[in-house]
Order: sequence, then structure tokens, then C-alpha cells
Amino acid sequence: MLDESSKATEALFTAAATSLSPFLSRSHFSLTPFLSLSFLSFSLSLSLSPPFSLSLPLSFLSPFLSVLWGRTAVGETPTSVINQYRVGQLHTPSVTDALCVCVCMDCVNYVKVLHHYNRTHLYACGTGAFHPTCTFVEVGQRMEDHVFHIDPSQMEDGKGRSPYDPRHNAASVLIGDELYAGVATDLMGRDFTIFRSLGRKPSIRTEQHDSRWLNEPKFVGAFWVPESENEDDDKIFFFFRETAVEAQGIGKVTYTRIGQICRNDMGGQRSLVNKWTTFLKTRLVCSVPGSDGTETHFDELRDVFLLQTRDRKNPIFYSVFTTSSSVFRGSAVCVYTMSDIRRAFLGPFAHKEGPNYQWLPFQGKVPYPRPGMCPSRTFGSFESTKGFPDGVIQFARHHPLMFNPVTPLGGRPVFIRTSAEYRFSQITVDRVNAADGQYDVMFIGTDVGTVLKVISVPKGTWSNTALLLEELQVFKVCVCQQLYVASETGIMQLPLHRCSVYGKACAECCLARDPYCAWDGTTCTRYLPNTKRKQRVSEKKLYAVEGSSSFLECVPKSLQARVTWTYQRHPNNPREEVRLDDRTMQMDRGLLLRSVQKRDAGVYQCHAMEHGFTQTLLQLSLEVLTSTNPAPRLPANQKLWYRDFMQLLDQPNMNAVDQVCQQVWSQKHNQPLKSLPDPMKKAPPLDQQDPTHKMWKLKKGRSRRTHDKHVPRAPRSAGE
Repeated sequence: MLDESSKATEALFTAAATSLSPFLSRSHFSLTPFLSLSFLSFSLSLSLSPPFSLSLPLSFLSPFLSVLWGRTAVGETPTSVINQYRVGQLHTPSVTDALCVCVCMDCVNYVKVLHHYNRTHLYACGTGAFHPTCTFVEVGQRMEDHVFHIDPSQMEDGKGRSPYDPRHNAASVLIGDELYAGVATDLMGRDFTIFRSLGRKPSIRTEQHDSRWLNEPKFVGAFWVPESENEDDDKIFFFFRETAVEAQGIGKVTYTRIGQICRNDMGGQRSLVNKWTTFLKTRLVCSVPGSDGTETHFDELRDVFLLQTRDRKNPIFYSVFTTSSSVFRGSAVCVYTMSDIRRAFLGPFAHKEGPNYQWLPFQGKVPYPRPGMCPSRTFGSFESTKGFPDGVIQFARHHPLMFNPVTPLGGRPVFIRTSAEYRFSQITVDRVNAADGQYDVMFIGTDVGTVLKVISVPKGTWSNTALLLEELQVFKVCVCQQLYVASETGIMQLPLHRCSVYGKACAECCLARDPYCAWDGTTCTRYLPNTKRKQRVSEKKLYAVEGSSSFLECVPKSLQARVTWTYQRHPNNPREEVRLDDRTMQMDRGLLLRSVQKRDAGVYQCHAMEHGFTQTLLQLSLEVLTSTNPAPRLPANQKLWYRDFMQLLDQPNMNAVDQVCQQVWSQKHNQPLKSLPDPMKKAPPLDQQDPTHKMWKLKKGRSRRTHDKHVPRAPRSAGE
């Protein structure tokens, strides 16, 4: 007797077979299989230890399918968390009413927050099918433990930590036992906030429904940076893009922002209660200055990476930007230092005043302690923000925006890509100590699945620009195919081919008739058709006709290399560099020779030069043929393809065309030629061919009306 799991699995395949009934007759399902495997043999053939399964009821399976099919946004979670743990079995409680019945909504669990909490647990928050939920996940101390367990009693409401809608961005950082998150706290995505939760400190958030604080933000990243050795001076920085309030007069414009809050902020005493009193923000500029003074801005922040240095108080931020214009498409990478960020937050505050209500630097008296300063004994005598004077709290409420923006290192991006088929989306940076110095290697992800490997060259070496080393196509389409079998108690993944189970003999492998498998001479293995052509390595030779054009193709592997060409007419002559002129032009992919002459014949070499190193990439021999040379003779049974076509065009009537077509068909199929009328012989009049034609012509003439020449009519007057 089958258990419930087997019955559910059988029902699943029965439903699949029923859907295929118009194409497969029932006799197809009654055939004896070539090989039959029990569950134990099947598990051993897959080499699974333990078999991958999810102990989930069907009503609770949908929210966790995101983990299986890539719904979890890896770019929004630390990759180190994902790489260190392997999912074994996931036990969850039975929730009968958690089955999502909505039709046009993403009713799955999109994980938005994932952090290391301690050595044995992770802290995760997800959308939970539009019901944010957070929990602690036990993963064990070592990777070999294979522990992945959720305690149902520790599940809690995730409002203020994870958004409701998976389309809303979220950024968070976990410091000790305190979670700082920038999220949308409502279902409609109208109330955005920077929220502190967990830990012993009170929950604090930004001012609600105030566009001067946050105006439709899209959070990108959050980082913790210490200011001094005293942890009371620590600050948290949020990177986001929002609709700029200072550009309301010119339309809806998006600016990239960097905001700061103090970690020990406790809120105000009488004003801004349970609200941030140290929140400040300013614009993050990434632009290319033009020769005429105008700048090309990259305003759409996509990703931020914090690169630690020897001084943990002064890290470097690598940021990825794209343009907001649909006409000009481009991406850029800008670098920011903590010294430039601190200088902007210590600058003047933005203030809206004047007859036109323009945003200008605040010229009045700034209260003490300066808004944005953390209460500590390092920079003042205040121990808590609750002790700040009311004037400081009111000034901080009405002046969260700074006037001076943060400019990138060097005043321009370190790497730019324009008019490309992709846009930058993610970035990771690795600092490498090479033999000739220290370099920052950027790995930039794109929205089409490629990865760019770019090196940032420091000052004092070759140049002060970034070099594109590689462009990697990471993913291939339709390579990994798996079969998923689901039931009420679990889900199994198995490959489409298991060639090793057919035996170790050639006959057994061939008799299986499995299209996925083939005998390779030693074992029964997966058949992979070889689509690559084998090309012989031979000396390249190129022919050109005198007076025509010829293209010598040569593409270096390095995109930064400079290509040069040399020419040698005879073996005894010295090799000289090709001179470029109106007739000889060097293109991106090679050398173009226009109006080839006899003196252009010879041996050409393509050289790549980079950083004092020269490498010969290509050598080819060009032979020039004179235009008066007769065309090479073809075999007797072969004729140029266009001769028959030109013969058709020369004929005046369709009878000749039919005759030519009949001749071509007879020659091709070796059939006797049928007698056809001579196309050059003039045909007799129709009345001689058919006597009735003359009578029809006379009858037609009697019934024909006489049409005189049309005389234009004068315009009719109004009185007619």
C-alpha cells in the first residue's frame, strides 16, 4: 500500500499525464520500462546524502519556494552568509490558512534581510506573502553540521524591518544586537522610514510624512563606520536615491543621497520623541565635467561597496550609478572617501528662503551642539540626545538637508561605460598587493548577467584611469535542466539523465535507447553534441583584386593595447611600419586598404603594444590580382549560378521564360526536353488562331460608348 506521500506523487504525475492525453495514447503508459529503480536504489544513484527535501506542508510550501528557485535577491544579502551554509531540512509549523489565494500578486517569501547574528544563528526577514516576518535561523557552528532549523516560537512581526511588497528596496545593517533598516512600513509604499529595532535601545524612526526627511526613497545600502575609539561616536550611513525637494521647480528629478544617524541617538525629550535627532542627508554627486562647464550626471545609484582600509575609521565607498535619461544610456563607478563625506556634513545647511524660495546655504546662527553631532564626551558634554536644547531639536527637524554635496575622488568617475547594451547593477572590490604596487580590482555586475573585471590604477604609475581586463559571460542559457517532483510533504530534485545506471557494457548502454546517453568507449555517459568546428592551423593568405578594397582583421585580447601594422614587400626588403593616409585607414578591428594597388602586395604583421611590451598577433600574406586576369575556368558540368537568371531577363515574353525553365529542369533531373514553341517566332494574330475572336471583337465594338475628351466645367456661381 502506498503512503500519503507516494499517493500525492502519483497524483501529480497522473495529472501531468492527463494533460498530455491529446498527444499520447494510453498504451504509452502501459509499456514495460527498460529499468526499474526502487527508492533506495534511486537515492543511491543520485549520490545524495542526505536526500534534499523540504519537510513542509503544501499550504506553507509556496512562501519558501523563493529559496529554491532564486526568488531570494542575492544582491541584497551578504554573499558570505549564503556561501557558508548548505540547506539540509527545513521544518516549519503547519499553517492551514497561510495558503495564498491572491492572483496578481507575488505571494512568496522574498528574503530582504539576512545577517549573521552570532556564531550559530542567522537573523532573516522576508516579505512573507505581504505579511513581513522575521526569525532566527539555526545553522550550527561549522559547515559540516548540516543544521538549518527554524524555531516557530521565535517568529515575530517584521514590520519596520522588511517591506511588504518585494518590489520595494530595503537596506539594513546589524550592529551587535541592533538592527538598522531603511524600509517601507506600509503595504502601499507611502511611509518610508529608517528604523531601529531589536537590542536594548528604544525603537527610533525618521519623521513621518515629511518630504524634507525622506521623499519616495529607494534604499540601496547601509553601513556602520566608527568615528573614534569611543563607540558613542559611531555613525550609520544610508545610501539611497529619492525625488529631490530642491528641484521641485524643474520637475520630478532623482538625486542620490547619503544620510547619517548616530548609533546612540535616543530621540528628543519634548520634540522628536522616538524620532532621530541626528539625521542629516546630502547629495552624492557622480558626474563628468564638460569642456563648456556643463556636467553629465549619473543620478541613479544602484549599489555601494565598502572597502575597508588599514584605518577602520576611514573606509572607501565604491558606488555604481546609471543615468536617469532614456536618451543617454550610461553607467559609471565613483569612489568616495570618508574625509569628503565628513566635510560635506560639517558644511552649511540648506535653507529655503528669498522671494523665489530658493535653496541657499543657511547664513544664520547654528545652535549648539551642532545638529548631527553625536552626544559623547569626545566632542561635547552631552550624554544623551534627550538632553539637547529645544532649539537644537527644532533646527534639526527643519534642516535635515546639507547644502554642499559629496563629490567623487578625483572629481570624476573612475570607470564609465556609455552606449552599451547593458547597465551596471552590482559591484564588489578586492584590494590586491601586487609586485609593483597595490591595486583595487572591481568586479562589476550588469543587468544582462555579465561581469566586468576592472582594475583601478593608482596615481604615479601608467595612468590615472581604470582598465577593463575582462568581460565574463557568467551564465549560459538552458544548460542546467532538472526535474522537480513535489508532494504535500516535500519536494525532490533529480537530473534528467542517469546514464551510469544502464550498466558498464556497450550493449547495455545502446539497448537502453536513452537519448541523453551514449557510449564513449569506456562508460555510458552523457551525450554532448560537439558544435565546435576543428580548424586547421595554417598560414593566413589573403587575395585582393586591383582597384577593390581589402580588410585585414586583427583584434587584440587586451582592450587597452595599441595596435600597429608593419609591411614587407619582399623577403629581402626591410620591414617598415604601415603609413596611414586616405587610402590606408586603421579601424577598431583591423586595417582597411582602399583601391588596392599592385605595390600593396606583401607580408603584413599586426602588433599589440601595451606598457612597453610588444606582441605579434597576426601575420598574413596579401596577393593582389590584376583586374584584366580572366576568371578561372569552371568544370564542364558546372555553370555560374546567375547565367540562367540573366537569360530569363533577356527574353521578351513568358513563353521564352517557360522554355528556359523547362531546359533548366531537364538538365537538373536528366529528363528529355519537351517540345515547346519557339519563343523567337512571332505568334499569329488572335483572329487567325480562333475564328470566334473576330466576331467577339465586332460585337464589342458595337456596344462601346464614345467618350469625348472631357472639357472642364466652369465654376457654378452662387446665384445658380
